[in-house]
Amino acid sequence: MTVRVARPAARLLIVDAERRVLMFHFTPPNGADFWATPGGACDPGETYAQAARRELIEETGIDADPGPEVAQKTAEFTTIEGQDVSADERYFLVRVADRTISADGYTELERRVMTGHHWWTLDELRETRQTVFPEDLADLVEASLNAAEDAKTR
Repeated sequence: MTVRVARPAARLLIVDAERRVLMFHFTPPNGADFWATPGGACDPGETYAQAARRELIEETGIDADPGPEVAQKTAEFTTIEGQDVSADERYFLVRVADRTISADGYTELERRVMTGHHWWTLDELRETRQTVFPEDLADLVEASLNAAEDAKTR
């Protein structure tokens, strides 16, 4: 039986004015490549919201308030570093006007394995044959955007 370490994590749904979502391409040294949302594990003592803000700045250079949590998912996987985890991932919606991304805050590991980024349309996410995490990302983004737009009209 695999012993999994609990991994609280903040994930970011960064969406531009055309409803495209930012994804990073990962090329791990001992595994298949994949696309994933920006974000990562919470540091000890850090809240999900604090981790979301830190990860937003570190991985994109965007200095903005990530806003409230919009979704929660659990996943079991092996990290790029080889650790088996049970992740409690909290998602935060960030709307941006400027799609400029900076890698200045990347860790050494991120510099090695994050090999690119792309702003995906929801249709591209639904139609791609590439591996994307989470697998239901297009639906998650669409539901989050619709809920945010509904909240504005109230």
